[in-house]
Amino acid sequence: MKLPILTIALSLSLFAIACKEKTATKKENTVNTEKVSGNIKTEELKTEINGVTHRSFAAYNPDIEGKLPVVFVLPEWWGLNDYVKNRVKQLADLGYYAVGVDYYGDQKVVETPEEAQQLSSHFYNIRVDARRMFDAAKHQVILAEKSDYNRMAIIGYCFGGAQALNMGRLSSDFKGVVSFHGNLQTGIRAKNNKVKYLVLNGAADNFVPKEEIVAFKKEMDSAKIDYKFIDYPNALHAFTNPDATATGKKFNLPIAYNKEADEKSWQEMKTFLAEVLK
Repeated sequence: MKLPILTIALSLSLFAIACKEKTATKKENTVNTEKVSGNIKTEELKTEINGVTHRSFAAYNPDIEGKLPVVFVLPEWWGLNDYVKNRVKQLADLGYYAVGVDYYGDQKVVETPEEAQQLSSHFYNIRVDARRMFDAAKHQVILAEKSDYNRMAIIGYCFGGAQALNMGRLSSDFKGVVSFHGNLQTGIRAKNNKVKYLVLNGAADNFVPKEEIVAFKKEMDSAKIDYKFIDYPNALHAFTNPDATATGKKFNLPIAYNKEADEKSWQEMKTFLAEVLK
């Protein structure tokens, strides 16, 4: 996300930094399971990092036999909120073992752009911490009874979109990566490790200038990466989040929901995941 005038500079610095180092300690995998609507179950996957308990949110359909392909969902800079959890449940409805990753700990959700910038900039600035944070969550998923470790993908929104690109670049464990309105200057260069990418961008997104798109495509092409880049006309930053318009007005941010771009990008993601996780 981007903040207007003076705050735009602050926000951009937030969206173009990296992460800090933590030490992950293995904890009990599933701490809570509850039945939700239909035949979707949710569970928390716990891990402790530097004394903070991170509680990633998983969902799956227990009626589907056998192990399920895994899709990680990396959140916007607001944290593991209801929007992310709803996306996790939607993916579970599609037959995946879906996991919303808790970056901040205790499923913390922030209320202001300033706090979001403060917390998310840690993971932009110290990329090794972002890797260890994600790997701790991934380890818990590997232990889950219904997850298929050999079929994994990542999707991410905004902050999570940038993190998804980086995790795909750092590990060949994943079949595919999807970035929704994510920052493209992530601090980690692309390399051809056979991971496929789908990048879904708002053509009117002030957070992702044209120069950044050109540089991103050049980098991906030079590394001979298999990727698809889609620009959605008139779509601003955070175009997939129904709360974005109200949030933009509240904090004077150039963000808004775009129903057409949301629906089209979700369909692109569904097609992409079905192909790479088949």
